[in-house]
Amino acid sequence: MKLRVLGCSGGIGGRHHRTTSFLVDHDILIDAGTGVGELSIAELAGIDHVFLTHCHLDHIANLPMMIDAVADRRSKPLLVYGTEAVLDSLRRHIFNWEIWPDFASVPSAERAFMHYRPLVIGEPVVLAGRRITALPVAHTVPAVGYCLDSGAAALAFSGDTGPCDAFWQALNGIPNLRHLIVECAFPNRERSLAELSKHFWPDRLAGELKKLRHPCRIHITHLKPGQTETTMEEIGRCLGDFSPDLLQNNRVFEF
Repeated sequence: MKLRVLGCSGGIGGRHHRTTSFLVDHDILIDAGTGVGELSIAELAGIDHVFLTHCHLDHIANLPMMIDAVADRRSKPLLVYGTEAVLDSLRRHIFNWEIWPDFASVPSAERAFMHYRPLVIGEPVVLAGRRITALPVAHTVPAVGYCLDSGAAALAFSGDTGPCDAFWQALNGIPNLRHLIVECAFPNRERSLAELSKHFWPDRLAGELKKLRHPCRIHITHLKPGQTETTMEEIGRCLGDFSPDLLQNNRVFEF
């Protein structure tokens, strides 16, 4: 499998700050934040599956625009995967004819541009031999992380989360884990805000990573623009033994 980082910032501002979205091979998206805007029309039209971690705007902002941009170029519906709670939020708050058309019924229910696909934590979706499995996390809204498994190796993504023992237990059940993309949204001085919004800060992430039993490469994502240097300096001090690196746009992982 090949994963390309389209966006991995915790906010916007400047050419390099695009919110979360990863392109897997040519046909799968993990989240659909503003990073989706990096793709051409042809690349957008080639996406058949979108897996959402949760419905916060920085992770779904470009999903409605993406469907609108390429619906006339596609011969089959885009499949949007999420937990029942995530899909219900999309139906009620986004594709509701007030914020955006209901593409699950346009141009008709039989020929809709988009279909919803509910998923269950821990139950893999298999697409041409590729296994995508939702992982438990703890955020302010219903959310999941994901494990992407090619068979040869696996990459895990935390999505947005704070401390969650079940997440680390799930990771410890992945024997071929090679990469972990994990969020750290705030520096230590904003611990109270991180706790309130259920995100990691460096000191807490360092403690949580000690629960990981498999050695793998650690990649830090979802830093707030304007706080990146401070947060990464703190991460370097707190997580030095893990040798983490800062995830950046256009990075490609093959596994």
